[in-house]
Amino acid sequence: MDEGRFPGEQPGRGHETSDANIRGLVLSGIGLLILILAGLLVSLGVFRYFVSHQGLGPPASPFASERTLPPEPRLQVSAPADLKQYKAAQDEVLTSYGWVDESAGVVRIPIDRAMAVLLQKGLPVHSVAPAKQGAPKTSGANFGRGAGKAPVDQAATGSGSR
Repeated sequence: MDEGRFPGEQPGRGHETSDANIRGLVLSGIGLLILILAGLLVSLGVFRYFVSHQGLGPPASPFASERTLPPEPRLQVSAPADLKQYKAAQDEVLTSYGWVDESAGVVRIPIDRAMAVLLQKGLPVHSVAPAKQGAPKTSGANFGRGAGKAPVDQAATGSGSR
């Protein structure tokens, strides 16, 4: 039996007997730093090359007041201000008197006034002409398709479903 081993113990198990290779770690760090600096220098050289060979034209004047706008539709620059302006315009229309179609004599009135007039006069009611003798009566709620037709008794015609 080997000394220092217990029965059932695997050979070669244990701990490290030496430290990490400091020289290899330092050389790897220096190599990485050199690569980073080389990449920065190459990028600076390419940047300077393109600046000198491809001019961007004259710089935009900060005093130029005329600006060409892109074609429609444009993006909304200030949504809250636009919404406020839209609501103000709608409130002006809803709370004031004005012409809708002057040639036809159509005007608009404020909503509050329109509700007061509606309460005074009431809603318009459609009147139903009195039924002739022998014709079945129809209710005024039959507007739309088939409003003038009399209801058909299915039992009398024999066409009911069985």
